[in-house]
Amino acid sequence: MGIEIRQAIPNDAQAACRLLRHSIEEGCMPDHGGRPDILQAWLGNKTTDNVLGWLSSPSNYAVVADRDVDGVREVIGFALVNQAGKVPLCYVRPDLLRKGVGTALLCALEAQARAWNIRKLHMQSPGSASGFFERQGYVNAGKDKACYGLECDFLWKQLDAESAPARKRFCNCSQ
Repeated sequence: MGIEIRQAIPNDAQAACRLLRHSIEEGCMPDHGGRPDILQAWLGNKTTDNVLGWLSSPSNYAVVADRDVDGVREVIGFALVNQAGKVPLCYVRPDLLRKGVGTALLCALEAQARAWNIRKLHMQSPGSASGFFERQGYVNAGKDKACYGLECDFLWKQLDAESAPARKRFCNCSQ
């Protein structure tokens, strides 16, 4: 598919906002069921100005997945982690699900969390996406109520220190 995962920049705010809204409206239909009260609350903070604020915050790290379409870069995924270890956003264009985009976004967030010395990530996930996160090693700890009124799953993952130096061994015994 030729996707690139890169750190989001302020110029990505409008495209990322469009992607978030489209993904929630269409891709999360099984979760909100078209209910205006849930959908309006869920989309309420998904504005270009808010996305720009999230991208500008030094306590956040956001990435986009983009690809070249006829010489134009197109944002097809957006994800964010904060220094508290929360992953509040991880969205992929609905027609491109199950193509590795979400996995690549999540890997980039986890790498940043490790760089920040965060050892545990957590999130609220709509039910339709929970299986994806569980396949990525996240543990489903049960139901939680999202701030926009939807019942979600609370998921968490313990991160291993990938770059920890190997211990010196002073004998030939097995572990």
